[in-house]
Amino acid sequence: MTAPLRKSDEYQPVEYAELTPEAVREYLDGPAAFLGGAANVIMQLSHPPVGYGVLESDVDSGKVTLHPIKRLRTTLTYLAVAWMGSEDERADYREAVNRSHRSVRSKPDSPVKYNAFDPKLQLWVACCLYWGFDDMYLRMHGSMDPETAEAFYQYSARLGTTLQMREEMWPATRDEFYAYWEENLPNRTIDDRTREYFNNLADLKMMPKPVQFVFARLNRFFVTALLPQHLREEMRMTWTARDERNFGRFLKTFSAVWTRMPTVIRVFPFNFYLTDMRIRRRLGVSLV
Repeated sequence: MTAPLRKSDEYQPVEYAELTPEAVREYLDGPAAFLGGAANVIMQLSHPPVGYGVLESDVDSGKVTLHPIKRLRTTLTYLAVAWMGSEDERADYREAVNRSHRSVRSKPDSPVKYNAFDPKLQLWVACCLYWGFDDMYLRMHGSMDPETAEAFYQYSARLGTTLQMREEMWPATRDEFYAYWEENLPNRTIDDRTREYFNNLADLKMMPKPVQFVFARLNRFFVTALLPQHLREEMRMTWTARDERNFGRFLKTFSAVWTRMPTVIRVFPFNFYLTDMRIRRRLGVSLV
């Protein structure tokens, strides 16, 4: 697990230039979303109110178990709009997601209380998304310089403010983010019901049998590789030093090629889904 850059009480403000949607493209790697997507979902849903909100949701059109391709599209579109969309596009996508989320709230017999509009839950989800980006960027490119890292972190508040998370809820600095992360991650738990759901995701049970046969083992390897150790233990997954070396070699080889690609290719599929959303918006077609 990545440690804070400095202890919170030693923090010295870092001056940085604010990023724009155009500039942020230089730091996005599309394949990272595929490699780390399932692991990040497990991180998000390891917070029981988030997990049970998904498990008990009555919005069948958004369930990955029923509509995996559509769910992939809406998730990647959300990330694309949050990172690269205009303020108007973010507002329209927020409203589209809100319509889907309105009925996602706990029932009287739910084991935990939840509400999809709870900004504290959205903070956790946004933090998972940022942590996943930061972890993959570090693995593929090495560390950003402190000014760029802080600028990207501040910009990434959009991962939450594109929904109901208030901007002031986003930890004020990157160091404060890691203090929040290290305080909250150990409290996340995975029970038998959510573990079964996560194992089905890792094994691609929602996909056709030929896809499972070819990719399930590899997908589980990536999921295990990219989970923080605490959640690996909650999932009862094993990860050895040899596994870590093999994964490191894979990423080193992959990133050596990928980082030399033009930006338009490196950003794919975020740019594709952003364009798709813009066409849908112009035609008045449902955005989610």
